[in-house]
Amino acid sequence: MSGRPSSEQAPTLLPSRTRHSRSDPGLRSVAVGRARAARIAATIPQPLRIVSRSERKALDTAEIIAGRWGTEFEVDEDLGEMGRSATGYLDPSAFEPAVDAFFAEPQRSVRGWERAIDAQSRVERAVRRFAAQTPERGIAFIAHGGVGALLLASLRRERISRALDQPAKGSSFTFDPQGLTALSPWEHVH
Repeated sequence: MSGRPSSEQAPTLLPSRTRHSRSDPGLRSVAVGRARAARIAATIPQPLRIVSRSERKALDTAEIIAGRWGTEFEVDEDLGEMGRSATGYLDPSAFEPAVDAFFAEPQRSVRGWERAIDAQSRVERAVRRFAAQTPERGIAFIAHGGVGALLLASLRRERISRALDQPAKGSSFTFDPQGLTALSPWEHVH
């Protein structure tokens, strides 16, 4: 491919459809998330390849997008969010400060979690691998917003920062897979 890819060829990162907490696992949030994923699917050019992380919400989003286009999707563990098995589920009052520290100190393991620089490298390697395999085809990557923040920092050649996290649920951005540069900021789909 030469020059900037067309919007049909540019990979798009689409975060998982909704965040759930243990305090709000209600059906309303599931329905809202599914509706948002359907709206996102309707706004993007048909991706010829859909790659999702393995987490349930991402798989649900990938299923909705694949269903819209009558295609299959793939799963890749390397698109997963930061490894935080050392703590398991944390209450939001403990989780949010830990995530802030994760982004603020990317060289340090916070609470035994994967370091931000290592998570960023893992995600970037996965994106490069898929882009190399399909250089002329659009790809939709389905991942967590935090993964998007790490990738966006790399694409913009900026320092890892939580300020690069998606501004709202249901946001996406596009990027040039060859030059690994962002083509758009996060764009929210209402």
